[in-house]
Amino acid sequence: MTDSAYSQAPKGATGLLVLADGSLVWGYGFGATGDAVGELCFNTSMTGYQEVMTDPSYAGQIVTFTFPHIGNVGTNDEDFEANSPHALGCVVRESITPPSNFRSEQHFGAWMAQHGRIGLSGVDTRALTRRIREAGAPHVVIAHNEDGQFDIDELLAKARAWPGLEGMDLAAQVTGDQTTTWDSGIWQLGHGYAAENDGERPHIVAIDYGAKRNIFRNLVKAGAKVTIVPAETSLDDILVLQPTGVFLSNGPGDPAATGAHAVPVIQGLLERDIPIFGICLGHQLLALATGAKTIKMHQGHRGANHPVQRIGAGWDESEGLVEITSMNHGFAVDSASLPDNVQETHKSLFDGSNCGIALKDKNAFGVQYHPEASPGPQDSFYLFEKFVRGLG
Repeated sequence: MTDSAYSQAPKGATGLLVLADGSLVWGYGFGATGDAVGELCFNTSMTGYQEVMTDPSYAGQIVTFTFPHIGNVGTNDEDFEANSPHALGCVVRESITPPSNFRSEQHFGAWMAQHGRIGLSGVDTRALTRRIREAGAPHVVIAHNEDGQFDIDELLAKARAWPGLEGMDLAAQVTGDQTTTWDSGIWQLGHGYAAENDGERPHIVAIDYGAKRNIFRNLVKAGAKVTIVPAETSLDDILVLQPTGVFLSNGPGDPAATGAHAVPVIQGLLERDIPIFGICLGHQLLALATGAKTIKMHQGHRGANHPVQRIGAGWDESEGLVEITSMNHGFAVDSASLPDNVQETHKSLFDGSNCGIALKDKNAFGVQYHPEASPGPQDSFYLFEKFVRGLG
């Protein structure tokens, strides 16, 4: 992708991306008008765009969807992964497809406008994806103005001034602000998200660093009672709840920055032998609590159909099996930094990066991918069952 290929606005263009290197990518705006600055990433999923836009892990990011036809599922109130969208905007190839789904309640473009999120269509998303793969995730401004007029110098200055995700504790910005309980299970046709609160259940306290709701639903389905607490809840306040186990959620930003307040709490839980399960950011924070390190990835892993192999000898009876997973992360655990008491249990078959750890001397483990996203579609649900079953 070169500056010359994108410097001229096509006829009728009402939106553009301004990259920090000066490149311009023109298109047709939809959703809200205005501009937003963040990191540009790409997602390879064919559907689930509403879930992606409302996943708190995408805070500070603008998502390029590699699948060209976005919108045919529409949007609805049941498929939010959080109270509101957290991705800043999205980039797509074709104009938004009219909805054609019995669960649809609103056109995706109208939904984007309602929630103040900017979209850009008419973009060669393959070229944009190659650019990210080759040069890394750029800092960009996405802008939409119905008259097609933009102050490009001002937008370029915004893109260049944005500090990036490294060093950002975004979990503190997207977490809930109070302790709540959760009792609904997974969605079922004709029933929706029905409550499941039968009998005695092990009590899991879930620390919300930017959690997806479907994680809580799967914990309930696996047989747990779930209490959700904000990201900066103290160790003492967690212990007062008398958890049988603690879940560390996914979330956005730099794990090292969030670790400043999260790691001491996790270390305190480990010292008390409280079982722990972490997903994505929670997995990274668990690794940091053991003394391992995390690193910023070149382009990150985001989307469906990511193959992950189970490699931890003795940790799972099906060592060597490959799971088809869903991922969303721009940071990763540095496998070389794992201490002797931590074993690597899963690895990416795309690039060999770490996708799972387990402590050898504690009932604590984490995975980098998202088992609740139903890839495969049930390849990874065993993780919820393993955690809840291990609580006794």
